Amino acid sequence: MQVAVVGGTGTLGSAVVRDLAARGHAVRVLTRSAPRVPVAGTVHHPVDLVTGAGLDEALEGVSAVVDAASHRGLRSERVLVDGVRTLLAAEERARVGHHVEISIVGCERVPFGYYRTKTAQEEVVTHAPVPWTLLRATQFHELIDEILAGAAKFRLAPRGALLFQPVDVTAVAARLAAAVEAGLSGRVRDIGGPIVQSLTELAAARRTALGQSLLPAPVPPIGRVVRRVRDAALCLDDDGEAVSFDYAEWLRRRYGKPGR
Repeated sequence: MQVAVVGGTGTLGSAVVRDLAARGHAVRVLTRSAPRVPVAGTVHHPVDLVTGAGLDEALEGVSAVVDAASHRGLRSERVLVDGVRTLLAAEERARVGHHVEISIVGCERVPFGYYRTKTAQEEVVTHAPVPWTLLRATQFHELIDEILAGAAKFRLAPRGALLFQPVDVTAVAARLAAAVEAGLSGRVRDIGGPIVQSLTELAAARRTALGQSLLPAPVPPIGRVVRRVRDAALCLDDDGEAVSFDYAEWLRRRYGKPGR
């Protein structure tokens, strides 16, 4: 199958590209810049979601599109909401038969800018004429690690009752690749990591894995965002599926030391 992966050089997108290529699909990587190390058998197409440049050519003859684009900057709404609208219009012109979208578990429950943007993106996708599949996942291990690494630069280890259920990005990529092969499925079952952990527990796992000596930095339970995350708004409910390995195992694989 000819499949296009938008954002195919990012944390998730590159994993999706590798998975689809391993399954024998012809994969087009749609990004502004070419990948540094292309996956064998894939082809890069330069595109811009904001302007729509390059999309018509990149989507010609494509059967399915996986949208793994991400943008956490000031232009996130232009890239993710306006951009997906532009992408879907190009897909309709190219007669693409299936759009596969990734979103975030609980994004509509947390009044945070990026999550509001993802909620708005879902609305665009689910009301577009292009047949779609939507998968929601919890935060990737890489995001948790990025947050904790940022604090560690200041010799701090965040502490708090905020709850997360981080998931292995390759497991999410595999589900997206499977969704491509399954065809139009609508909203599919949410996925997340195997265990729910507090920010304190996650920070302790990283501190132990890297052998760091850090000062505790309590996160006060102030504001709706913090309270919602503390109340497990970003974790799976009873209908979700826990998959793969936890953050401690991710740390062991990343840094070569036990994360507990």
